[in-house]
Amino acid sequence: MSGKVWLVGAGPGDPGLITARGLEVLARAEVVLHDALAHSALLEVCPSAEHQYVGKRFGEPSSAQDAINLELIRLARTGKRVVRLKGGDPLLFARGGEEALALREAGVEFEIVPAVSSPVGAATYAGIPLTHRELSSSVTFITGSDRAGVAWSPESWRKLATATDTICVLMGMRRLEAILEAIVEGGRSPSTPVAVIQWGTRPAQRVVTGTLADVAPRARAAGLTNPAIIVVGEVVRLREELRWFDTGPLFGQRMLVPRPVEQAARTAQAIRDRGAEPVVIPLIEIHPPPEPAALLAAARDAGSYDWVLFTSANGVERFFAALREIGLDARAFRAARIAVIGPRTADALERFGVRPDLIAKEYVGEALARDLLQAGVPRRVLLARALVARDALPTLLREQGTHVDIVPAYETRPAPAEHVLEAFASGAVDIVLLTSSSTVSALAGALGERAAEHLKNVCVASIGPVTSETARQFGIRVDVAASTHTVAGLLDALEAHFRAKKLPASPER
Repeated sequence: MSGKVWLVGAGPGDPGLITARGLEVLARAEVVLHDALAHSALLEVCPSAEHQYVGKRFGEPSSAQDAINLELIRLARTGKRVVRLKGGDPLLFARGGEEALALREAGVEFEIVPAVSSPVGAATYAGIPLTHRELSSSVTFITGSDRAGVAWSPESWRKLATATDTICVLMGMRRLEAILEAIVEGGRSPSTPVAVIQWGTRPAQRVVTGTLADVAPRARAAGLTNPAIIVVGEVVRLREELRWFDTGPLFGQRMLVPRPVEQAARTAQAIRDRGAEPVVIPLIEIHPPPEPAALLAAARDAGSYDWVLFTSANGVERFFAALREIGLDARAFRAARIAVIGPRTADALERFGVRPDLIAKEYVGEALARDLLQAGVPRRVLLARALVARDALPTLLREQGTHVDIVPAYETRPAPAEHVLEAFASGAVDIVLLTSSSTVSALAGALGERAAEHLKNVCVASIGPVTSETARQFGIRVDVAASTHTVAGLLDALEAHFRAKKLPASPER
C-alpha cells in the first residue's frame, strides 16, 4: 500500500495563521516531519502522530536535505500519511520544491498546501504594508545569500537598489551592514526607511526601525538576530500609524500556565489572542478516581436524583466517560436536573448535548448552593467532583436537609516540577496564572522554600477568591485577582493592571 506526503506551510509563526486545509491535513497525519520555524503548538493538533524534528539552523547541526527527502519517500512507501510541516510557505525560499521533485522522481504521491509566507506575515504584524498605492507598487523578495550560501555580490545589491519600491530580505542578518551599504551605493537615499523584524507574528516579535544609514547599529544594539526579515522602502513609514499587534498591554508577556494538559490548549490560545506567550508547564495531572466503581454506580443511578451537580469541566468529562463505559448516555439523567459552576463547565456539558438547568451566578460552591436552594430545597443531590475539594457546597445543602451523595469523578496529582524550576531560574516567566486551588498547591510544592525568591519579580494572577485564599495560605502573594472568575476575566484583569501601570507596549518590540 502506498502512502502520501503533504508539504504543508505552517505560516510565519503565529499558529493561528496556518490554513484550514493545513490543519485538516495535519490532524490526519501519522508522521510529521517539522522544521525549526513551525510553531510547536501545531503539533498538538496531531498528538497521536509520530513527530520527527528535521530543523535547520545556520551554524548548528542540521538534518541533511537528502536525508529528509529519503525519509519522506521511505515513510510514504510504508503506507503512511506523512506531513512535512514547514515554516512560512513551503515553496517560497524553502526546500519544498526540491522535496516535491524528489517525491515525483520516486513515484510518491504528494500534495502541496500553501500558507502565509514569512515576509508577508511578519511585515503585516509589524504594521507595514509591503505595497501601498501612493508609496510602493512593487516588492522584491530576496535572500541574504545565493543557493550555495555565498553572499550576493555588492553589484547584485546595487542593481536591486532602485529596481523596485520595497525590498524584503530574508536570512540577511549576518550581512546586514554590507547589504544596506550596497543598496545605498546603488542609488537609494541613506534616509530611506528600514525595519528589521525578528520573530515576526509571535509574542517574541521585536521590530527596530531606522534608515539605511543607521538601522544596522540600532538592530545590533537591540540584539536582533535571525530569524528576521529586513524591509527597505517608504512603506516602513506607515508602521507608527498601522502598528497593531505589539501595542497591547500584555504583548510579549510570558505567562506560566500550570493547568493540566487537558485544559492548557484553550488557555494557551486565549493568551496568544492577547499577544502574550503561554509557557505551558502542567503542574497537576488528572487521574481516574481511586474507586472507579463508585463513579460507575453513581452514573448508573443518576436519574434517581433531583439534581446532579458539576463544579468543573473535568467532572463533566469523567462522568460522561463513566456513562459510556456502562453503555449509557445523557438519557441516564431522566428527570434529574443539572446544575453547574461557571460557563466552561456548562460548555463541557453542552459538548455532550446537554444544557444545564442552572448555572451559578458566581463561580464558587457557595453561590451554586444558594441558587439551587432558591429554586426549592432538593431532596436528593449527586455531586460529581474532584477527590479533594472544598465542602462549602455540600455543607450548605445538608444544613437545609438535603441528602447529598458525593462521588469523586477524578483525582488531581502533582506533576513533575523540574521544568517549572528551570523556567523560573532562566527568567522565562513574567506572569503566573493561578486558575484553581490545586494549581496553587502544586506550584507551592514545586517552588518549596524558594517560592518567595522565584516569585519576587513575577506578577501572580488569581482567577478568584477561593484560589486567592489558597495562595495566601501557602504564603504566595496575589498581585491581580479576576472579578469575573474565568480565564477571559483573568486576562481582562491583567490587561487593566498593566494599563494602570502605564508601561509602554515595548521599546520597539
